[in-house]
Amino acid sequence: MNEDIRIHSWPCSYYLDTSKQWVSGRLSLTPVAIKFTADKTGELLVDFHLSSVGEIKKESSNLIFSSLTILEKNTKHWFSSLQPNRNVVFNILEHFWREQLLSSQGAGAEAAALQSTKGKELTGLLTGSQKRLEDTAKVLHYQGEQFDNIMRGLNKIEGDMDVADRLLTELESPSWWPFSSKLWKAPSEAKPKETATVSDSKNQEGIIIRIPVIVTHRTDSNVKPGKLTLFASGLEISDCNSQVIHRFESKDVDDIRVHTPYEISVRQRFIGKPDTSYRLLSAKMPEAIPILEMQFSKKIQFLEDALGFVGARKSPQVDLGTSIWQAATGLLGGVVQPGSPVGGKEGMDDEQVQLQKQAKITQEEANELKQILKKLKGLALETEAELERQDEALDSITTSVDRATLNIDKQNRRIKKLT
Repeated sequence: MNEDIRIHSWPCSYYLDTSKQWVSGRLSLTPVAIKFTADKTGELLVDFHLSSVGEIKKESSNLIFSSLTILEKNTKHWFSSLQPNRNVVFNILEHFWREQLLSSQGAGAEAAALQSTKGKELTGLLTGSQKRLEDTAKVLHYQGEQFDNIMRGLNKIEGDMDVADRLLTELESPSWWPFSSKLWKAPSEAKPKETATVSDSKNQEGIIIRIPVIVTHRTDSNVKPGKLTLFASGLEISDCNSQVIHRFESKDVDDIRVHTPYEISVRQRFIGKPDTSYRLLSAKMPEAIPILEMQFSKKIQFLEDALGFVGARKSPQVDLGTSIWQAATGLLGGVVQPGSPVGGKEGMDDEQVQLQKQAKITQEEANELKQILKKLKGLALETEAELERQDEALDSITTSVDRATLNIDKQNRRIKKLT
């Protein structure tokens, strides 16, 4: 991910302590830093990492009203005249600052452990693949449930057509009519109905992913923190108290625009009344965009600032496969056997010894990789079975639709004769 991507910027004033004056400019937020650039000179007056921020507060005094202060190490930076308002800027800055702190703590804990090896690198790649396959399986399962619901509806239609056929027969040849054809008509054979395997629907559908977001509705000044939850059937926006703000079913979403790797907008169009649109900003949005792209492939649109994110995410596939292959080639030969020496040459310096250790895959890592591969195999087999079942369901649906169409046309012609 490019660390120079500008997530957001706001016009404001910055108090320059050296000259004791306010300088107008733009406050900018990137994934890892906060910057302020003066309008007149174009000089970068403020540039510090989010991890160095100790506190973000809304303050005011007798001389400074509606200000925002950021404590960076031992320096306090004052920002005022924030547009559209102070609360909007505070909510967005605080969100990315907290997420950066959480990721920094995770990175620090990981760095405190043993240094990364080839085995850990391969384990991370396979774990990511497993998560992506699980998400795909959830979407595929929901799609199968939709096919089952369609088949139920078609079976109901066919049953209703049987009732209509019986009633029309009664109208065409009443029972009191002496020359009723019913006296000569042999009992009709029961029509075999196409049945599809129907899976039991769960009362609560599974959550694919849930991330914290900053929600903007209609105006830029209406900003508040909340959560975005992705289901197989759609997406849900809620506030910090888990109260649902709005839920979009998959069919209700008309378009999703990816403005930046961290910001999207979801819209549902209406005729005769305003559209329902929400703008969502989150430090975790890069994790949700691939799932949205998979669910709404025909409705998602990447704008200019997000095209670099798409290229950076899709182009490394070849390199990713190469790295997996290179790591896997050493899986058998690179397992450290008990008692085997790590370094073979005498006089090898510590750096080379460390690099050789990282290139090896321990027996414990090999066992972990084996377990992950077993899970991946099971998921792949289940996905294949579900796809085969859905292919059969599609064939049954096609046959039932054709038969229902013919029956409806036939009954329409009979009704026209009666009228």
